[in-house]
Amino acid sequence: MMRRLIAEAIGTAFLLIAVVGSGIMAESLTGDVALALLANAIATGVALVVLITTLGPISGAHFNPAVTFAMALRKRIGWGEAGGYIVVQIAAAIAGVVLAHFMFEMELIQQSARLRSGGAQWGAEAIATFGLVFFIFLTVRYREDAVPWIVGLYITGAYWFTASTSFANPAVTIARSMTDTFSGIHPPHAPAFIVAQLIGAFVATVAANALEEKAGADR
Repeated sequence: MMRRLIAEAIGTAFLLIAVVGSGIMAESLTGDVALALLANAIATGVALVVLITTLGPISGAHFNPAVTFAMALRKRIGWGEAGGYIVVQIAAAIAGVVLAHFMFEMELIQQSARLRSGGAQWGAEAIATFGLVFFIFLTVRYREDAVPWIVGLYITGAYWFTASTSFANPAVTIARSMTDTFSGIHPPHAPAFIVAQLIGAFVATVAANALEEKAGADR
């Protein structure tokens, strides 16, 4: 269990370093929102491929309380173990933001002023998280070796096809409320994002279960 928790901590911290660090770098170098988002998306997707490939065999490479929640619903992980994963993911995500700020000589703990609210944003988060969890489950069942690439490519694309730029991760949402940079979210807006993400994860779990049962029956 300790090895799994350490793997989750390292992976989640580096995920946030990638998200926040690439956002800071992209915004400072480009001065263009579209180019900054493209750089941010690519860096995040590439980092996910590396992190899941290397740490997946140890912990399953959740790095995301919504994924852990869905895995517990599917009984792939016990609820007690899931609770440990989630605590570590949130703490490591915050640490990742602090480290990104440190590298760019910024104030270590910040409060974001970037506004992200409204029904479209919340719906986008539910849809983004649904897609992430749903495609993880189907890939694990039918092409487990492709999980790193599926997740990395999905998140890279979802940055662009969702109104919210696809946080799809409660730990990421909490941590991004602590950076007043390109990747931030105003803290009062974070809870609604998290609720939407958990709803998306739950619906994705139900849908994946139903689809897999139907596919099994057809065979």
